[in-house]
Amino acid sequence: MAKLLPPLPASQSVAIIGAGISGLACGEVLASSGANVTLFDKARGPGGRMSSKRRPSATLDLGAQAFSVRDVNFQRTVDEWLAASCIAVWPTRTYQASSRGWQAHNDGQKRYVGAPRMSALTRHMADSLTAQPNAELHTGTPIDMLDPTPNGWLLIDAAGSRHGPYDQVVISAPPPQAHALIEPWDDALAAACLTRTQRACWAGWAIFDGPLPAVPGVDPDWQMARITHPSQGSVLNSALNIVSRNQTKPGRDTQPESVSLLAGLEWSEAHLEQPAEWVAEQLLTALKGVFPSEFTFPRLIETGAHRWRYAQPSISCKHDYLYSANGLALCGDSFRDGRVEDAWLSGHRLGEALIGRSVQ
Repeated sequence: MAKLLPPLPASQSVAIIGAGISGLACGEVLASSGANVTLFDKARGPGGRMSSKRRPSATLDLGAQAFSVRDVNFQRTVDEWLAASCIAVWPTRTYQASSRGWQAHNDGQKRYVGAPRMSALTRHMADSLTAQPNAELHTGTPIDMLDPTPNGWLLIDAAGSRHGPYDQVVISAPPPQAHALIEPWDDALAAACLTRTQRACWAGWAIFDGPLPAVPGVDPDWQMARITHPSQGSVLNSALNIVSRNQTKPGRDTQPESVSLLAGLEWSEAHLEQPAEWVAEQLLTALKGVFPSEFTFPRLIETGAHRWRYAQPSISCKHDYLYSANGLALCGDSFRDGRVEDAWLSGHRLGEALIGRSVQ
């Protein structure tokens, strides 16, 4: 596991399971080196937790709301995305809010968001990657099994179709999903998957026919609020963690008031099996609870909730990625701290390791 391998020959073929930030970043490095790269994703499009929910009247981000930069290499890539106009700076007006009041909050960290929606970033990455003649992407194709053959790895999808063979298989899916694919063929990587436990998160949304009530002393165009719960004795009672106003994001100013409501991790795990309708109602009630009780909310157009069963790693990892001599490799934000930057770094560094540019 994580042995020093000879560089992957340029003519080799690589399958990448998962077309989120990590899988796309890995694919970019490999395809640029000349390897033949094929990505598979079970969803209708690339993105993973960068995906957006499109409703008749609004587009809402239900996974990552924004991302920041700490690594200099990632900053160079972010600058390229800015130049391509697939991301923009957001938010710039943030608050901490509770039933006791609101306070402006600025931690000095610049953040970015996909424009005009979060999935625009991964769509840009996918389009740039598949514009190369040696890269392709198959969406709506969940991979259920791996099958080693003398000529390489075959991938078997949910419909029973076989893809390959491939010299290398990279899995960027969350560790519990990767484990099911890896476990029959690699004990060390399978054991690593079991140690990468994941935390769950509920994400709700609400669309209104008018703006949220104006809070005295608060910018009426506030963009994001982190919710604190100073008067509650248990985090299990604290449903709401982040409120994000989607219509304040670049390119969405014509849509109505449309908020994303991210629940706290502890609350999410305590109510993981509740119906989505019940979760949405609880998050909406929590939202109203941070406004003065006498305020009247606009008419609700639509509400709902989405469960992310594997939203964030419970602990950080000393490795950015893992790979073995049998042609299997793992990457993803679960190998770092769960941020967008972590996902990109994991996939990018695995790609560089596979072509011999760097090792852990």
